[in-house]
Amino acid sequence: VQLMESGGGLVQAGGSLRLSCVTSQSIFSFTAMGWYRQVPGKEREWVAGIYSNGATKYGDSVQGRFTISRDNAKNTLYLRMNDVKPEDSGVYSCKGYYWGRDWWGQGTQVTVST
Repeated sequence: VQLMESGGGLVQAGGSLRLSCVTSQSIFSFTAMGWYRQVPGKEREWVAGIYSNGATKYGDSVQGRFTISRDNAKNTLYLRMNDVKPEDSGVYSCKGYYWGRDWWGQGTQVTVST
Protein backbone atom coordinates (compact mmCIF):
# COMPACT_ATOMS: atom_id res chain seq x y z
CA VAL A 1 0.00 0.00 0.00
CA GLN A 2 1.41 3.36 -1.03
CA LEU A 3 0.23 6.90 -0.51
CA MET A 4 1.92 9.86 -2.14
CA GLU A 5 1.16 13.50 -1.42
CA SER A 6 1.72 16.47 -3.69
CA GLY A 7 0.61 20.05 -4.02
CA GLY A 8 2.52 21.67 -1.20
CA GLY A 9 4.48 24.86 -1.62
CA LEU A 10 4.73 28.49 -0.64
CA VAL A 11 1.51 30.49 -0.41
CA GLN A 12 0.68 33.91 0.97
CA ALA A 13 -1.59 34.30 3.94
CA GLY A 14 -5.19 34.47 2.79
CA GLY A 15 -4.48 32.38 -0.28
CA SER A 16 -5.48 28.86 -1.24
CA LEU A 17 -3.80 25.57 -1.91
CA ARG A 18 -4.96 22.08 -2.80
CA LEU A 19 -3.09 19.03 -1.61
CA SER A 20 -3.47 15.63 -3.25
CA CYS A 21 -2.78 12.13 -1.98
CA VAL A 22 -2.73 9.38 -4.58
CA THR A 23 -3.14 5.84 -3.30
CA SER A 24 -1.98 2.59 -4.83
CA GLN A 25 -5.41 1.05 -4.43
CA SER A 26 -9.06 1.94 -4.33
CA ILE A 27 -10.02 4.70 -1.96
CA PHE A 28 -12.96 2.52 -0.97
CA SER A 29 -10.59 -0.06 0.50
CA PHE A 30 -9.65 2.34 3.29
CA THR A 31 -11.96 2.43 6.29
CA ALA A 32 -10.97 6.00 6.96
CA MET A 33 -8.53 8.53 5.59
CA GLY A 34 -7.20 11.76 6.95
CA TRP A 35 -4.77 14.62 6.73
CA TYR A 36 -2.27 15.48 9.44
CA ARG A 37 0.32 18.19 9.78
CA GLN A 38 3.49 18.51 11.77
CA VAL A 39 5.71 21.39 12.72
CA PRO A 40 9.24 20.80 14.06
CA GLY A 41 9.18 20.56 17.83
CA LYS A 42 5.46 19.89 18.02
CA GLU A 43 3.33 16.79 17.97
CA ARG A 44 1.61 15.79 14.78
CA GLU A 45 -1.82 17.40 14.55
CA TRP A 46 -4.90 15.82 13.01
CA VAL A 47 -6.43 18.20 10.45
CA ALA A 48 -9.34 16.46 8.75
CA GLY A 49 -10.83 13.02 8.19
CA ILE A 50 -13.17 11.32 5.75
CA TYR A 51 -14.86 7.99 6.42
CA SER A 52 -16.16 5.13 4.35
CA ASN A 53 -19.71 6.53 4.46
CA GLY A 54 -18.49 9.88 3.17
CA ALA A 55 -18.77 11.71 6.47
CA THR A 56 -16.13 14.36 7.12
CA LYS A 57 -14.71 15.92 10.25
CA TYR A 58 -12.30 18.77 10.86
CA GLY A 59 -10.01 20.05 13.52
CA ASP A 60 -11.19 23.21 15.24
CA SER A 61 -8.36 25.30 13.81
CA VAL A 62 -9.32 24.56 10.18
CA GLN A 63 -13.10 24.20 10.43
CA GLY A 64 -14.76 26.34 7.78
CA ARG A 65 -11.50 26.94 5.85
CA PHE A 66 -10.36 23.47 4.78
CA THR A 67 -12.29 20.83 2.87
CA ILE A 68 -11.39 17.16 2.61
CA SER A 69 -12.69 15.20 -0.34
CA ARG A 70 -11.92 12.18 -2.46
CA ASP A 71 -12.11 11.16 -6.08
CA ASN A 72 -12.77 7.46 -6.18
CA ALA A 73 -12.08 7.13 -9.89
CA LYS A 74 -8.63 8.67 -9.45
CA ASN A 75 -7.83 6.96 -6.13
CA THR A 76 -7.03 10.39 -4.77
CA LEU A 77 -7.68 12.17 -1.51
CA TYR A 78 -7.68 15.97 -1.48
CA LEU A 79 -7.37 18.76 1.02
CA ARG A 80 -8.54 22.15 -0.16
CA MET A 81 -7.04 24.86 2.00
CA ASN A 82 -8.63 28.31 1.83
CA ASP A 83 -7.80 31.50 3.70
CA VAL A 84 -4.56 29.98 4.90
CA LYS A 85 -2.72 31.43 7.87
CA PRO A 86 0.96 31.31 8.88
CA GLU A 87 0.07 28.81 11.59
CA ASP A 88 -1.12 26.41 8.88
CA SER A 89 2.49 25.89 7.83
CA GLY A 90 3.95 22.43 8.28
CA VAL A 91 4.46 19.06 6.66
CA TYR A 92 1.11 17.65 5.61
CA SER A 93 0.73 13.90 5.44
CA CYS A 94 -2.17 11.70 4.43
CA LYS A 95 -3.06 8.55 6.27
CA GLY A 96 -5.31 5.64 5.41
CA TYR A 97 -6.55 2.82 7.64
CA TYR A 98 -6.50 -0.52 5.85
CA TRP A 99 -6.06 -4.13 6.87
CA GLY A 100 -5.87 -3.26 10.54
CA ARG A 101 -3.14 -0.65 10.39
CA ASP A 102 -2.33 2.89 9.39
CA TRP A 103 -0.54 3.67 6.15
CA TRP A 104 1.24 7.00 5.69
CA GLY A 105 2.51 9.05 2.83
CA GLN A 106 5.86 10.81 2.94
CA GLY A 107 4.40 14.28 3.40
CA THR A 108 4.42 17.56 1.52
CA GLN A 109 5.63 20.89 2.89
CA VAL A 110 3.27 23.84 3.11
CA THR A 111 4.67 27.24 3.99
CA VAL A 112 2.38 30.22 4.51
CA SER A 113 4.04 33.62 4.35
CA THR A 114 2.75 36.81 5.89
